[in-house]
Amino acid sequence: MKVIEGNLRVRAEKKVAIVSTRWNHFIVDRLVEGAKDAYSRHGGNDDDLTHVLAPGAFELPMVIDQLLNSGKYDAVCALGAVIRGSTPHFDYVSAEATKGIATVSLKHKKPVSFGLLTTDTIEQAIERAGTKAGNKGFEAMTVVIELLDLYEAMEA
Repeated sequence: MKVIEGNLRVRAEKKVAIVSTRWNHFIVDRLVEGAKDAYSRHGGNDDDLTHVLAPGAFELPMVIDQLLNSGKYDAVCALGAVIRGSTPHFDYVSAEATKGIATVSLKHKKPVSFGLLTTDTIEQAIERAGTKAGNKGFEAMTVVIELLDLYEAMEA
């Protein structure tokens, strides 16, 4: 049986964008650090990495769509944090951002990782930004790296 899988290695010619939100920056900044760390640990060149800041999670899909429309990027690592409050705002923003990120990835047929934290509490977000639960930004970037390699392997 033939098995096709991606490896965790950054190909020099691939351009990757990290798109992160300004909201909850005290959490998101740690996610971005994790993503940059993953990129460099897996052989990435800083010249091939771009960081774009979106206002909030709701705007992530629109910004990602613009980046992929430009033709300048092979993949996007989407990062942000939506923390539940006392109103239904959390439900609307997290659901629409999730659907939008998935839709834009399918539209462009390019890897877009989902590093958007959707947590009930600030403590849960902190845990996922580099403490108890690891760094989800690091994990989201490893998804991008592996998918880029997998897409190339599937074309071979």
